[in-house]
Amino acid sequence: MKLQDVILKAMAKKISWMDAAEIAGMSVRNMQRKRQAYQEYGYTGLFDQRRGKRSIHRVPMETAEKVLELYETTYFDLSARHFQEKLKQEHGIGLSYSWVKQALQGAGLVKKRRKRGPHRRRRERKPLPGMLLHIDGSKHRWFQDERYYDLIVVLDDATSEIYYAQLVEEESTRTVMRALREVIETQGVFCSLYSDRGSHFFVTPKAGEPVDKTRLTQVGRAMRELNVEMIAAYSPQARGRSERSFGTWQNRLPQELRLASIGGIEEANRFLRQRYIAEFNQLFARPAREKGTAFRRCHRKDLDQVFSIHTERTVAKDNTIAIRDRRWQLDRTPFRRTLADCRVRICEHLDGTVSVCWGPHIVGRFDADGRPLKDKGGTGRTGVSKTKRAAACGSQELDRPFPVSPPGKAGAGGFPPRRARCPPANNAGTHRCRGSPRKGDFKALR
Repeated sequence: MKLQDVILKAMAKKISWMDAAEIAGMSVRNMQRKRQAYQEYGYTGLFDQRRGKRSIHRVPMETAEKVLELYETTYFDLSARHFQEKLKQEHGIGLSYSWVKQALQGAGLVKKRRKRGPHRRRRERKPLPGMLLHIDGSKHRWFQDERYYDLIVVLDDATSEIYYAQLVEEESTRTVMRALREVIETQGVFCSLYSDRGSHFFVTPKAGEPVDKTRLTQVGRAMRELNVEMIAAYSPQARGRSERSFGTWQNRLPQELRLASIGGIEEANRFLRQRYIAEFNQLFARPAREKGTAFRRCHRKDLDQVFSIHTERTVAKDNTIAIRDRRWQLDRTPFRRTLADCRVRICEHLDGTVSVCWGPHIVGRFDADGRPLKDKGGTGRTGVSKTKRAAACGSQELDRPFPVSPPGKAGAGGFPPRRARCPPANNAGTHRCRGSPRKGDFKALR
């Protein structure tokens, strides 16, 4: 009736048609349509002519009931988007996402989403894969029971491709190192790593303050040795691309594990490697803005040493070192009589073994229980072969004990051969293989 009164006043030229459209809350063109309908059909022409007619887009009641029944019985823990994809793939029901979401919300099966926060400007993606990688962990009940696990994910910023995804008991230095090493071995060395300010990534002297980049963690040291820049995020919104990806993981992975009848962490990790990571990338990965890649081939031969926990100790007088609550004995080395008072580096590898390094040399290898490890090829007293010592030190050549004798015969000013014979007997008729030599000994060697 308000619309009729406005039209009558406009027809009586008491108000203009523009004012009438503004009063009725519609456009001038729509007001002209209403005037024409009122002139032709009278008061009934002002009503919507679609009233009482069945929409051609209306979904049959049988289909709607089937959709709700499928969600209640089989797909009760899937999101609306995930459920809409399952309807199309598994049951051949090609309904739109908007209809499925409104139907589930109207039936009370899915809660309405709360309004978004303040507007934030999205950071532009990197142009090439390998320029920036995101790494983070998400604690969640992935098996839909009381067990909580962390999902470690490495994501490419340029393409949103997942390079690594594994469930672990807890996110730590070792689990993060294992993820980064696998990415480097499969993809190559990348340019920069974006992460939160966890204690295994950065040292934060005081909560809320910037990180201290001069004090490196074990992960920071490994990345510095590989010339990878580490970038710290100071808010979850700064890592929005990674956070949105975890929202998708939490809405899909528990349901996929349930549908695949998987209830253990080992089976789940095998499922992720062999099947689901490829399916996830096929759905959500996108092409890069530019052609090419920023990954470079890793030429380091000592990744076992790079991705290990490094600590330093001083060797005791009895050639032992203290690691945690036990003391480990070091054997004799071919290049030094004793390692007492030497500063050595202890490398705890990801497989549980431990290496003890003095400079470029490995002077001992032990298992997790402290028992010395012996190589099959014969390694001498240190228990480490020359090839493995060279690989651990990042060298392409074999690690030789020093001092090194020059090739050929030792001349004036050269070192005697390493296995030279004992000098002849002295005036007293005894041999001296130890202690300081005398003049006659050098004459005999020449």
